[in-house]
Amino acid sequence: MTKPLLHVSAAELFEVQGLRFVESAMPELSVEHRLAMNRVWDETVEDNPSAFDGPAVACTGLDWEEPGTLVLSWARATYRYRGLRRVSGAPSVSSVFVCVVQPTDDGSLVVGHMSSSTATPDRLQLPGGVLEPPLHGEPLDAAVLRSNAARELVEETGIDTPPQDLELWLVTRGASGSVGFVFLAPECRTELVHGRFDALVSSEKALGREPELDQIMLVRSPAELANLGGTAVDYLEPVLRRYAGSAAVRAR
Repeated sequence: MTKPLLHVSAAELFEVQGLRFVESAMPELSVEHRLAMNRVWDETVEDNPSAFDGPAVACTGLDWEEPGTLVLSWARATYRYRGLRRVSGAPSVSSVFVCVVQPTDDGSLVVGHMSSSTATPDRLQLPGGVLEPPLHGEPLDAAVLRSNAARELVEETGIDTPPQDLELWLVTRGASGSVGFVFLAPECRTELVHGRFDALVSSEKALGREPELDQIMLVRSPAELANLGGTAVDYLEPVLRRYAGSAAVRAR
């Protein structure tokens, strides 16, 4: 088993040398568990009518092949399956997501604040979202991860980076079992970051839509999170800490 770079109560971080994806079937659900899952989803929609039961990749198993190859067993699911975490005795199904570390030329990273129209209002996170599965018959691979990450970056910040320019940097595993693939983007000028985001927000509002992020902040260190308001996702503090450490090494 590969040891994490950081192991905190919130999340673990791993470096990987290889990835292997194994498609599997979703665990069988009893009638009781399925009904309970659907009740949780109905409550979610009642609280947030914009919630969408879209396609998603679910993690059904996580293992390692030496040296440093991560093996992810996954299944095709929808957003409602995340509610199984709130159902006592239900099979374990973890979410899978991609996110992007976007550095700026002043040494900061872009952190977003989720808007009230999303399923997770007031949440602080890196640009990113739930991983969507490939078309039926097509494999899940690193190219799909990069494509998802690039799409999330431009949809949430307006920064249009080609997928091939994103480098898989870390893998996170959260306290709930969620698995995140963290990509490192090329550095952007601070003015460009703000300009692209402002243009995105204006465009969305002109179309009568609320942007997923209602604001972005440029953060230099984990200590700054406490002053931002909102609730940070479990991986955010350790990822910021890891980046700050690697930046210090690169500056030597």
